[in-house]
Amino acid sequence: MQKKTQFSVWYFAFALLAMVFINDLLQGARTTAPIPYSEFQTLVQEGKVADIAIADNQIHGSFKAPVDGKTRFVTTRVDPALAKDLAQYDVKFTGVVQNTFLSDLIGWVLPAVIFVGIWIFAMRKFAGKMGGGGFMNIGKSKAKVYVETDTKVNFADVAGVDEAKDELKEIVGFLKDPQRFGRLGGRAPKGVLLVGPPGTGKTLLAKAVAGEAGVPFFSISGSEFVEMFVGVGAARVRDLFEQARAKAPAIIFIDELDALGRARAAGGMMGGHDEKEQTLNQLLVELDGFDGAKGLVLLGATNRPEVLDPALLRAGRFDRQVVVDRPDKSGRIAILDVHMQKIRLAEDVDRSKVADLTPGFTGAELANLCNEAALAATRRNAEAVTLADFTVAIERIVAGLEKRSRVLTPLERETVAHHEMGHAIAAMALPGSDPVHKVSIIPRGVGALGYTIQRPTEERYLMTRAELERRMMVLLGGRAAEEIIYGHFSTGAADDLQRVSQIARAIVTRYGMDDDLGHVVYEKEQSNFLGQAAPQFDKGYSEATAREIDLAVRAIVQDGYRRTLALLRAREALLRESAAELLQRETLGEVELERIRSAAAKAVAPKPLAA
Repeated sequence: MQKKTQFSVWYFAFALLAMVFINDLLQGARTTAPIPYSEFQTLVQEGKVADIAIADNQIHGSFKAPVDGKTRFVTTRVDPALAKDLAQYDVKFTGVVQNTFLSDLIGWVLPAVIFVGIWIFAMRKFAGKMGGGGFMNIGKSKAKVYVETDTKVNFADVAGVDEAKDELKEIVGFLKDPQRFGRLGGRAPKGVLLVGPPGTGKTLLAKAVAGEAGVPFFSISGSEFVEMFVGVGAARVRDLFEQARAKAPAIIFIDELDALGRARAAGGMMGGHDEKEQTLNQLLVELDGFDGAKGLVLLGATNRPEVLDPALLRAGRFDRQVVVDRPDKSGRIAILDVHMQKIRLAEDVDRSKVADLTPGFTGAELANLCNEAALAATRRNAEAVTLADFTVAIERIVAGLEKRSRVLTPLERETVAHHEMGHAIAAMALPGSDPVHKVSIIPRGVGALGYTIQRPTEERYLMTRAELERRMMVLLGGRAAEEIIYGHFSTGAADDLQRVSQIARAIVTRYGMDDDLGHVVYEKEQSNFLGQAAPQFDKGYSEATAREIDLAVRAIVQDGYRRTLALLRAREALLRESAAELLQRETLGEVELERIRSAAAKAVAPKPLAA
């Protein structure tokens, strides 16, 4: 109220001064007469001028007696010599003051304005590329702020991750009713870290939390904090938390947290990472400084938790870690239910069969599968999407695009046919193997000249040595078929041999399943959270043990190959017959494979490999 009164007083004072100034101008206009210079000379000669004041361009003066009600006058000076000449001829003349304001403006001010404008434009462009928001606002947070209506996502849109959803429902409950959740002295977690492979729905879960809670949602990527300017990352962290505190209760979501929270270098080594460490240090300070009781929750998402700084993961910062893993069969069915609502399905499409064909698929991959199936149905001008379209889409995603333009020689096609049928018959003959769904010799992707698709009947989390051996035998079936039919090998089994070697080495070094080497782990898990290979620098065993490991791995592979060779020799006629049918049809489906399956099962299965 005091500020408003002060404004009114200043306004009144300004109005009073303006009135005085305008009145002075009007008074001068009423008493001063502008006259020509020739009339001024006449008045001087007649003695009617009392006094004058001479300036550079004008003469001001007063009359001895009012003339036409005016007591003062003003006139523009004229060159005296010219005025004298004109007076001889009785010519009325007056002077004109030339206005040079516009020329001065163009000559001096305009170049300066153009220069400043170009400089401001260049600085804004530079700041836009380096951080946006204008050059002076480069330290401002670039977080996108959403409200409940903007996210348009709730828990009903998230399927297949029920355990993670239940964990986050507590966060929603606290944001909606903090008194009930804090009545026994408990507090909500300050930070929740969503961990999982790409495409499992971490970002979608965070948006669903904001949509369910109905609070502002600040979304930013970890890479948007760090710029080339020193101190920008830390400034943006401070600004982000200040904005969130002003709108609390709120949710801060930092996607790809590993770009911001990577572990700091040990021993203070100089490596050009000081700016990232300053940004991380500021984030740690903010996590310690804000009060979770005010309804401010930090959500983070990463698919590389192993590289995060330990100080970021300690209790009191990211209190809770929620694993968002690849969905199981029931989860895949739930995800397919969500995405299949967006496409026109045929009545006979069984979601369970599609889920059986997609083990290991993430939510994003299943969404892409539904889209690819709809596109496949559109290409063949169908009215609805059928199960066959989903099969085509799976083959396109897993094996790659068909390469019918890749022309193989007749011998190459025969070799590929016998190779693929070797895989298929070995899988059909061995008990407990995954059923064969499809066999094809149509080239796909970069280097696949043919493929055999197996469909698991159930989710498996543990495997025995016998099951691992059977998987090796299926992989060796293609190479064994080539030796039976042609008596030599081709390069088509390179990928099979690599996978066989990995399984055999894991049996010996990781699972402790070799009697001679004992129940000892010689190699650690050589993969990170995403299953990507990670280098191992310390073997942890002697050269003599390394030789024993190599010999054991070689023995397991050789024994498996001999058993596979004996299995296929007993079914050589079936191998030749089915390969000829595959050459003719190029693709064998479940109907054609059922007859081959029954024939392959009649022969006696080989005994399990000796340990």
